[in-house]
Amino acid sequence: MNFFSSDFKLGILGGGQLGKMLLYNTRKFDINTSVMDSSNEAPCKIACNEFTLGDLMDYEAVYNFGKKVDVLTIEIENVNVDALETLEKEGIKVYPASKTLRTIQNKAKQKLFYVDNDIPTAPFSRFAYTSEIKESINHGGLSLPFVWKSAQFGYDGQGVKIVRTIADLDGLPNVECIVENLVPFKNELAVIVARNASGDIKSYPVVEMEFHPEANQVEYVICPARIDNAVTNKAKAVALKVSEAFNHVGLLAVEMFQTKDDQILVNEVAPRPHNSGHQTIEASYTSQFEQHIRAILNLPLGRTDSKVGGVMVNLVGAEGFTGNVVYKNIETIMEMDGVTPHIYGKKQTRPFRKMGHVTIVNEDLDEARRVAEAVKKSIKVISE
Repeated sequence: MNFFSSDFKLGILGGGQLGKMLLYNTRKFDINTSVMDSSNEAPCKIACNEFTLGDLMDYEAVYNFGKKVDVLTIEIENVNVDALETLEKEGIKVYPASKTLRTIQNKAKQKLFYVDNDIPTAPFSRFAYTSEIKESINHGGLSLPFVWKSAQFGYDGQGVKIVRTIADLDGLPNVECIVENLVPFKNELAVIVARNASGDIKSYPVVEMEFHPEANQVEYVICPARIDNAVTNKAKAVALKVSEAFNHVGLLAVEMFQTKDDQILVNEVAPRPHNSGHQTIEASYTSQFEQHIRAILNLPLGRTDSKVGGVMVNLVGAEGFTGNVVYKNIETIMEMDGVTPHIYGKKQTRPFRKMGHVTIVNEDLDEARRVAEAVKKSIKVISE
């Protein structure tokens, strides 16, 4: 099939920043794109060929959108899987597959998938409702502390809470959930695996992630991870095993814990471009976004190693500010060597909302991390 400068149409469900960065590459290749999102101000709207306003969880909206494209992909997991399944039966190519998404959308099903496929993960318990947890603690079935996770619709740090006392359960939504053992870990790592429909597989270098202690969002991504070769090889092997188990097409970001005794435990996965791969735009031979396009169109996969060390800094809305966004001191960071800001196109900021990211590249990874700290201290995402 001719994808380039043709009538071929790629559909993307979700119009946020990940979709916008996918569109950098569809425009480079002159691939016709159609995007659906629930917001008329979605960042993707300015860069796609066609834009449709629609609810991603609505069966009819997703089905009717998908019927009009040749290949359908996502930039967010919260989409109507039943509609995707129907489209697959009618011959539309959907990547990731509805079967994969159905498992990943629900954290309880995702954890059971790891157990069934002998993939190392933290011990856990399932609950139909959060209210059942206190009873389990009182009867000795659970011991504190642990991590509470909503089974569905958790995103960007939402739907996750470390529970150290019974009082920490107060105010949590009474929904299906899982409780995980609190893993003592050295590092949080991630590996992005790319696979096309022909079965060709490539993986990116292991990255190290540093999280904001309150928002539970990634603050820094450091590539390559500052770990020894044995741990690197173990993390890559686990990521490839996860990829093989899902038999996915496209990108699969595998988030992992490196425990105190250097074991690797899978935390969760995302079947799409991911925050842990943003630095690939400047630092890698092939960005994760171009690689996703290559994979879902069954094109040859690009080179995944890094040209240079890279650190990514997330730009999120500052606490205490809501309204029309202002990027304070952005000129200051643009004066720094090797610094590239990416602004996502969201006009309104609020505390901890992802508004952009900054990549710092340098042959010396320690220097890149130092500059990243300076960037974090300089630029502020505030409101007018």
